[in-house]
Amino acid sequence: MSEENSMNEYMDQVNDSMKEIFKGDIIEGTVISKNDEETIVNTGRFSDGIIPNEELAADDSDSIQVGDAMSLYVLDPHDKEGNMILSQKRAVEITAWEELEKAFEEKSDIHVTVKDVTKGGVVAFYNNIRCFIPGSLLSYRYVENMGDYVGKELVVRVEDFDKDKKRVILTRKAVEIEERKKSREALFEKIEVGKKYKGTVTKLMNYGAFVDIGGVEGLVHISDLSWNHIKHPSEVVSEGDEVEVYVLNFDSKKEKIGLGLKKVEDDPWNKITDSYQVGDIVEGKIVRLTDFGAFVEIEKSIEGLVHVSEISNEHVNKPADVLKAGDKVEIKILKIDEKNKKLSLSIKEAQGYSKTQESDNKHEKEPEAEGTTLGDLVGDKLKDFFKN
Repeated sequence: MSEENSMNEYMDQVNDSMKEIFKGDIIEGTVISKNDEETIVNTGRFSDGIIPNEELAADDSDSIQVGDAMSLYVLDPHDKEGNMILSQKRAVEITAWEELEKAFEEKSDIHVTVKDVTKGGVVAFYNNIRCFIPGSLLSYRYVENMGDYVGKELVVRVEDFDKDKKRVILTRKAVEIEERKKSREALFEKIEVGKKYKGTVTKLMNYGAFVDIGGVEGLVHISDLSWNHIKHPSEVVSEGDEVEVYVLNFDSKKEKIGLGLKKVEDDPWNKITDSYQVGDIVEGKIVRLTDFGAFVEIEKSIEGLVHVSEISNEHVNKPADVLKAGDKVEIKILKIDEKNKKLSLSIKEAQGYSKTQESDNKHEKEPEAEGTTLGDLVGDKLKDFFKN
């Protein structure tokens, strides 16, 4: 710095120090010392300023350090001893009101910290200014427990402002809606079928689970949650769970996304022929009955149909007349359709197989063979049914 510039800066400081200070002015100061009662600041004037500790903006005076610069409100330019009495708290409040008014007019974002829950919403503070966020403006979705927000810093906008009445209403909802709109636009620009996303389960319905994958909610249908048969999504996920899903389909115009949670590589049908072949006799459990047949599960997520004509050599009007859900039966695999994930099964052919094997091996086995056969389970029922 040149000698001339140094002299000019010095003269500016001298001129500033000679300006008359009035009550209510906002000036700048730097902390030079502090004690249990007050903080001393250099304001560039001939006399230092005094900040009583109760006029500090911070709740804890220990957070104020020597060398800290701060804006200060002049409470008294000259007390009885000639000292300047200042308030950091008042200066912060005045500045905060000005900033809030500007944010309201420009619809710009500000940061606040939620301190408490009150009737109908939460209380948040912006630089010591008490503000209110109604529960309906706390989020774009319904907030069940507003207490979860206490202690959190939020990006919000000023919804309503009245300095005279000391009233400031904030909204987080407006910010979230705008954020989600931008996220949706970005997501639909690069979305692809099969692409994986990390998301959060937001809502459970009887027909599936909604998952937020970054500003966009997609639906995981109940059939795409698990390879196992489930009655309700809560058997697999809960609200708030972090999950990895993949895109099954999407409609950019309607902003709809179909998601899947179950992994394709875990599909038990991919390796079904490693475990089962046409002609195999296996044990299964009847899981549901229809007018046209019975569905039998041979292992988790693998089930097939026993058509009503394959239940018995005798005529069966309705499967429910001779079978019930939960029954364990022997069935013969008639057909395996890997592509369409279908099995054609037969109870009557499994019965015939058992009887033939029993006849062929009569000399090798005692009449009372161990284990439960299809005849033990449904044979008598069928006989009784056809007698009536």
